[in-house]
Amino acid sequence: MNLFETVKRRLTTRQVAEHYGFTISRNGMLACPFHNDRTPSMKVDKRFHCFGCGADGDVIDFVGRLYGLDARHAALKLVEEFQIPYEHDNKDRKTTPPVRQKTQAQAYRELEQRCYRVLSDYQDLLRRWEMIYRPNPEATEWDPRFVEAVQQKDYIEHLLETLLQDPIEIRAELLRDHGKEVLALERRLSELGSAAERDAADAVGDPALSDDRGCDAAAGTDR
Repeated sequence: MNLFETVKRRLTTRQVAEHYGFTISRNGMLACPFHNDRTPSMKVDKRFHCFGCGADGDVIDFVGRLYGLDARHAALKLVEEFQIPYEHDNKDRKTTPPVRQKTQAQAYRELEQRCYRVLSDYQDLLRRWEMIYRPNPEATEWDPRFVEAVQQKDYIEHLLETLLQDPIEIRAELLRDHGKEVLALERRLSELGSAAERDAADAVGDPALSDDRGCDAAAGTDR
């Protein structure tokens, strides 16, 4: 089996994209790294295809485009990083170049796109919470998810507008001041999604569960 067949048999594009830190939705969509993608338009599974810019290929093509490598060197990078057993021939040993490091501008752009995706997901979640958990006029206590939605929605909208419209100096200041906060939010959203999936699985197994719990699951699984 040659180098390319070995890599493609062992790895999918989705595995590799997750390894490189891309946020992938449950239906396999991510924001395309090959154009200014504001909403996830790339489908990743064994291969990848972007419905926005048309980028398409296998896992080797994905890494090659991501790091500016030809097919052989992209495959060798994957062999090394994922420790795939493969007997290098002499040509491989002599021509493997050092992996090109990302420039500061590329790293900034990736962080900006990642923060925008996280904030957009959170904004969608807040909108659902505000609609689903809106209290009745007679209610004496408000659901904390409704309270969070009301308190946070304007602030999140402001951050998203800044990332979309403001000059790069202001956007960079936002990432510097709020980057850690947004990455912590990303982890929280992931945990909320996992909890909702568990609740949905319980609801399938136990039809006696309350409607409120079903709403909780729907709030997460719609994401």
